[in-house]
Amino acid sequence: MIDQINPRARRDAFGTKINRDHSRLLAYGVPWLAILLFSLTPMLPVIASAPVMPPLGYMFMLAWRLMRPGLLPMWAGLPLGAFDDLFSGQPFGGGILLFSLTLIAADFLDARFPWRSFWQDWMIASLVIAIYIGCAALVSGADLETPLLVALVPQLLLSVLAFPIIARMVSLLDRLRLLRIRRLG
Repeated sequence: MIDQINPRARRDAFGTKINRDHSRLLAYGVPWLAILLFSLTPMLPVIASAPVMPPLGYMFMLAWRLMRPGLLPMWAGLPLGAFDDLFSGQPFGGGILLFSLTLIAADFLDARFPWRSFWQDWMIASLVIAIYIGCAALVSGADLETPLLVALVPQLLLSVLAFPIIARMVSLLDRLRLLRIRRLG
């Protein structure tokens, strides 16, 4: 009797998933917003005599690219690198170059090795982050001598050890990105 009056009164196990669609704003905006938000971390009041903070904006871009290869377009390195340059203190253009080269290298890597595990992604990210930190020091105009290279080691180690945490945060943001919303109509 209730089924005839209100057909929605009885639902099966999958009834809550019917007539739902992904939010385009979440699907495309969450990765960009996360990368831009974490590019602002150099503005945090961290006082240190040597660089200690990992390049979080770059690491989030790398994690999104490794986790979801088709999500960020190839040209995304230009605006993301420019935004990172504005707040990182690096000379303008360094982030644009390094972000863009990373996206090109990741695209080449995906073409050669489409199936990877977490450990391989972590190894790739560690290598790419080490190259990024070294190139960022080179682009900044500093003399690459032994004291500078020794001073970069804590930042490099913290970045490599923080990448699994960042990858986990990106996977949680990816779940948020793929939330289904109820369609009104």
